[in-house]
Amino acid sequence: MLPDLADLTADAHVVALPMRVRFRGITVREALVLRGPTGWTEFSPFVEYDDREATAWLRSTIDFGWTEHDPAADAVPVNATVPAVGPDAVADLLARYPGCTTAKVKVAEPGTSTDDDVARVAEVRRVMGPGAAVRVDANGLWSVDQAVEALERLAPYGLQYAEQPCRSVPELAELRRRIAGLDVPVAADESVRRASDPLAVARAGAADVLVVKAQPLGGVTAARAIVAEAGLPCVVSSALDTSVGLGTGAFLAAAAMSPGYAAGLGTAAMFETDVTDTPLLPVGGRVPVRRAEVSRELLERNAASPERTAWWLARLERVHALLAAA
Repeated sequence: MLPDLADLTADAHVVALPMRVRFRGITVREALVLRGPTGWTEFSPFVEYDDREATAWLRSTIDFGWTEHDPAADAVPVNATVPAVGPDAVADLLARYPGCTTAKVKVAEPGTSTDDDVARVAEVRRVMGPGAAVRVDANGLWSVDQAVEALERLAPYGLQYAEQPCRSVPELAELRRRIAGLDVPVAADESVRRASDPLAVARAGAADVLVVKAQPLGGVTAARAIVAEAGLPCVVSSALDTSVGLGTGAFLAAAAMSPGYAAGLGTAAMFETDVTDTPLLPVGGRVPVRRAEVSRELLERNAASPERTAWWLARLERVHALLAAA
């Protein structure tokens, strides 16, 4: 069911949330949150994504706001997220994720070196101890040769997996063969959520783990179907959502995530503020599986400028028209 545009915009608000540190090149995260019959839901495709790609995000908005989903658990374990910072900032960042025993560390950030990545991962391992799970995420920015070289240096720190080390599915498959002796599993993220065929990576034997995000895959219902068909271990992660969008991810993680992994849903800790008085922040290494109840005061305080609000509402209208025509 595709709601009318008027229903989508009846209680819709564009917010601009400042971040504590730069992440994915972003210092302020913009998002559109709106209320549907089953509660608050989110539409927040990254600004560089075109309207066609944003249709999946709108399907997720509708799926969560117009469908009742059963919380399959009370809470899900989550990882800490460490951006491309210097080693001296690692301990303070990890302190924002109390109880988390898994960390995802950004690597291959433009303007940094493999030496920087090794120093960052080494410090995460030192702070968290030998029993923690440490992942790295390159966002597809390494070539196969660069990934081999970097992972040979990072492997001694005991990596749970390397997320999207290279951009394409053939590159991931080649890398997986070349590092078979390193004991570093390959996880696919962009090759799932930004692909016209999200199952191609599984069929090609190019990954050991799938990283899935609810919004880019069309919502809880669609993402669960993809995970089931792929037949690979699954980790649910956020798309730098507000706590409204993190709620979508938490419902998906409770229903579909593989045991033994922590979800990448602790990212509310990266924001200076949120849209709710009770954000989905990690407590004891877990976040609750629930829908966020939005604060009208915070919506007003964090409202985007009139120009940016108009931009988002126009985008929503265009993407809605694409779905209506499909």
